[in-house]
Amino acid sequence: MKSILLIGVGRFGRRIVQRLTAMNVEVMAVDCQEERVQTVAPYAAKVLVGDASNAEFLRSLGVRNFDACIVAIGDNFLSSLEVTSLLKELGAKRVISRAARDTQEKFLLRNGADEVVYPEKQMANWIALHVSSDNLFDYLELADGYGIYEFLVPENWIGHTIGELDIRNRYRLNILAVRSGAQMVIAVGTDHLFDHNQTVIALGNQEDIRKCLGKTAGERR
Repeated sequence: MKSILLIGVGRFGRRIVQRLTAMNVEVMAVDCQEERVQTVAPYAAKVLVGDASNAEFLRSLGVRNFDACIVAIGDNFLSSLEVTSLLKELGAKRVISRAARDTQEKFLLRNGADEVVYPEKQMANWIALHVSSDNLFDYLELADGYGIYEFLVPENWIGHTIGELDIRNRYRLNILAVRSGAQMVIAVGTDHLFDHNQTVIALGNQEDIRKCLGKTAGERR
């Protein structure tokens, strides 16, 4: 079982604890405010009240023993920066820190964060993509403009195979899976024949997926 140290139990931190626990991941949740800690006590394997920017307190948590440490502090960037730096100094295997703006992301990466999550930016991107296309159902941002997208199979794809459509070269997308209702087909070959009511899960660049959905919508007209 994986173990995670989560520091900062605001709304964002609480959701992470709930999701990780549901995925059978052991979480230790830490915050300087007892009332916040108590809100996740039913979910987390262990909760502690303390100041994670204090090096001695942080050392006492045994940060090296966790598979990853998540800094979810959202209301005090200086504290988030200090905790991120201390975690790395103490030998944390993997540090994931929250940013609220681009400049914070840069400072966190320079001061020890292995990864930075930017919830507001990611949500804005998702809303913009979702609103721009009625056929786009889900989206997971990866890096450098790339992501995993789930969208309704375009009408002009129906009755054709992946190979016939030459999707990788024509649309610059890699088909990862095809969903038909509750059934998911993972090993999708070039001979897969698209049918009505299927959704496609593909890896690609954000601009390419927008062009793909826009182009196919235009072709239908």
